[in-house]
Amino acid sequence: MKAFISDIHGNLEALRAVLDEIDSLGIKDIVCLGDVIGYGPNPKECLEIVQSISNLNVLGNHEEAVLYGIPPNFNMKARRALEWTRKVLLEDNGDSADVKDARRKFMESFQIQTRVEGVTYVHGSPRQPTREYVLPGDAQNKKKMNEIFACLEDFCFCGHTHTPGIFTLEEGFTHPSDMFELYMLGTHEKVLINVGSVGQPRDGDPRACFTTFDGDTVVWRRVEYDVEAVAKKIYEIPEIDNFEADRLREGR
Repeated sequence: MKAFISDIHGNLEALRAVLDEIDSLGIKDIVCLGDVIGYGPNPKECLEIVQSISNLNVLGNHEEAVLYGIPPNFNMKARRALEWTRKVLLEDNGDSADVKDARRKFMESFQIQTRVEGVTYVHGSPRQPTREYVLPGDAQNKKKMNEIFACLEDFCFCGHTHTPGIFTLEEGFTHPSDMFELYMLGTHEKVLINVGSVGQPRDGDPRACFTTFDGDTVVWRRVEYDVEAVAKKIYEIPEIDNFEADRLREGR
């Protein structure tokens, strides 16, 4: 059994709650699909935890931006939060040069895209691994979906949009709530599976989201966590917009 976590975004409380749930399920094999950092108040702590528990790490667009520069398509709120995150992780923050160098090397070890035991792992999409959003509304864009699915061998797990669910060419997008929170792999020849977001859900459900996979069945799981504790920490950091705290209460 594997557990997939993604889009933690510096939300330490959500990560701890999810890992407690994973531990209660007896799962030891954890895959992280990127964006451990960004938006949230605890990037260092979240990176340290992921380094200690994850067996495979995929590069998210926020790690990519911290390492190699923030691209122009980031909005101002995200840009300011990432600039603060970079300073905390890699610049003058009281940590030794060795600690900061080790932190950088850990992020540099994240894989852009990988395939293990017949399953593809990526942050955004198999066409543009770190940056392409595949949103529920894109299911109606046949040209985009055909091009993305042409890059798929069969099954692909991803994150990035913070919206859990599956995409197929035959049926478009389906949210887990419309599948009783599970999906049987093999139902379709090709499927893009979004595992949802641990630290910043955007599907109207504020609970942290992660996914488990036993080789045949994908299950989306939701976990309550202390949203107010995270919000309070965000409010105390001027560089992170209050919106990043407020949105957590509504899962948007």
